[in-house]
Amino acid sequence: MRATFFEVDAIIVGGGAAGFFAAIELKRRQPSWQVLLLEAAARPLAKVRISGGGRCNLTHACFEVGRLVQNYPRGEKQLRSLFSRFGPAETMRWFEQRGVDLKVEEDGRVFPVSDSSQSIIDCLQGEAARLGVEVRVNSRVLKIEPGWVVHLRQQVLKAPRLLLATGGAPNVYEWLEGLGHAMISPCPSLFTFTIEDDRLRDLPGISVERVRAVLETKPPLRQEGALLITHWGLSGPVTLRLSAWGARMLQQLGYQAWVRVDWLPDVSQEEVRSMFEQRRAGSNKKIAGDCPWGLPKRLWRNLVADECVWSRASDKMLNRLLESLKNCRLKIVAKGVFKEEFVVAGGVPLSEIELKTMQSKLLPGLYLAGELLDVDGVTGGFNFQNAWASGYVAAAAMAESTA
Repeated sequence: MRATFFEVDAIIVGGGAAGFFAAIELKRRQPSWQVLLLEAAARPLAKVRISGGGRCNLTHACFEVGRLVQNYPRGEKQLRSLFSRFGPAETMRWFEQRGVDLKVEEDGRVFPVSDSSQSIIDCLQGEAARLGVEVRVNSRVLKIEPGWVVHLRQQVLKAPRLLLATGGAPNVYEWLEGLGHAMISPCPSLFTFTIEDDRLRDLPGISVERVRAVLETKPPLRQEGALLITHWGLSGPVTLRLSAWGARMLQQLGYQAWVRVDWLPDVSQEEVRSMFEQRRAGSNKKIAGDCPWGLPKRLWRNLVADECVWSRASDKMLNRLLESLKNCRLKIVAKGVFKEEFVVAGGVPLSEIELKTMQSKLLPGLYLAGELLDVDGVTGGFNFQNAWASGYVAAAAMAESTA
């Protein structure tokens, strides 16, 4: 069957957060334009659906741009201008003005009051329908040519403005490389650590509110915060932040590395040793059942790994325990996934994008947004904030462009 030819004012490829947001904003600014949104899957907004365990952590209540950008391992400096135009406050206002009640949790994460991602999906799809955005699902793009000509299975589309918001789709990387962009190869970011160490055996679900962890890379990476022990190793904010900032180094190491954990970051080695000596001088309690610092009991027992009492503890045993408490060296043997969420580092270098417009510096009329860019954030709503902001800025620029 011969493909039919169809011309529109703007084409957006990718029905995720960035693509949907851009389509809505573009149509709002240019109501008379024919705006076409193409999604390869049968259902759009897949990541929105699963984000936050199905609750949709749509942004983070961090309203100072300088602090906000510190949550992006790649893109920190360049994102200042983007978030100055459309930051978390603007995101929250946008959804609230369209009937989505929001709440800010203690850690700053923002969710719909409904605790359901469906509230966000219904808002986006409802707004797109109200404005007249044409959304086509099951529409896989086969090829893109300058012009901008988009080839589908049975149709060829053409528009003077094209926005790609396709995430880490390999075929899109190939197209952009063919058009001259120096694509940065993708690698996983935001993952857990698989650990081989008897000291973590049988401790899934144990969490420590604050640790200091150092990833032994070159250069070493340091983080402080909460740590969660899982069936396979380590998770929690500290692990995820180390994985994000160390994403490329860990990939190069084949995810074989060492991480050192200080379980008592607020207690010095000298204070720990002094406490040991006080206990040894005056206590006949079993060490494994008597933790002076309030660590989880099962973790303390595993770190002690000895049934002796304080008064009979040898120097060697206490030195070993001191090392496990203050410099617990754990071997990373593989990476795991973080829930259902999958974030990648890599994509189009920000140096090749005009961040005031999200237009390619190499290819006029081509705009890029979302995870297709070499931008990734840590967990907490930061990746969605990049999607909303880049989609918004791209749409604003497309609306002002001339054919």
